[in-house]
Amino acid sequence: MNSPQPNNPLYGITLEKILNHLVDYYGWEQLGIRINIRCFNENPSIKSSLVFLRKTPWARKKVEELYLETL
Repeated sequence: MNSPQPNNPLYGITLEKILNHLVDYYGWEQLGIRINIRCFNENPSIKSSLVFLRKTPWARKKVEELYLETL
C-alpha cells in the first residue's frame, strides 16, 4: 500500500504533468536551451519527450530539478 511521502515534493505528480508545466512555463525553445536534449530541440512533442525521459534517468532528473525550481 502506498503511503504519503511528505518529504518528497514530487510525490503524486506525474512526469506528464511536470513536462506540461515546463512547456507552458518556458515553451519548447527555452526548455531546449535550459536542458539541451534532442527531444526538446528537434520536433518536440509531449509524447516523444515522455518516451525519452522514462528511458533516461539523468534527463528525467534534470527535468524534475527544473520543475522544482519553477515552483
